[in-house]
Amino acid sequence: QVQLVESGGGLVQPGGSLRLSCAASGRTNSGYVMGWFRQSAGKEREFVASISLLPHYADSLKGRFTISRDNAKNTVYLQMNRLKPEDTAVYYCAAATLRVGLSLPPEEGSYDYWGQGTQVTVSS
Repeated sequence: QVQLVESGGGLVQPGGSLRLSCAASGRTNSGYVMGWFRQSAGKEREFVASISLLPHYADSLKGRFTISRDNAKNTVYLQMNRLKPEDTAVYYCAAATLRVGLSLPPEEGSYDYWGQGTQVTVSS
């Protein structure tokens, strides 16, 4: 089992920045692809970014969001810049166990573990 805990969400003005963190604990010795998803009110959850050896991003977010990981700290980060009101959502961290046949980036259904989410609100 792996436990994921997100932090760093909050209220930010349009144009501002936030950095989300996702700390993993438990059986973290296995390799994982780490991902970020988000869900806005009334919408389906959508892919934001993932990282294994290389990062992958939703096309609409390239250039504003950056995913990174610190394996020594079992933590993955999402740096979000030039935030817009439409970025308002609950942001979820997820982990997909590396295994034969896993696509990169993994499909949403391939993620094995999910955090509880952290709210990001972009508003003036």
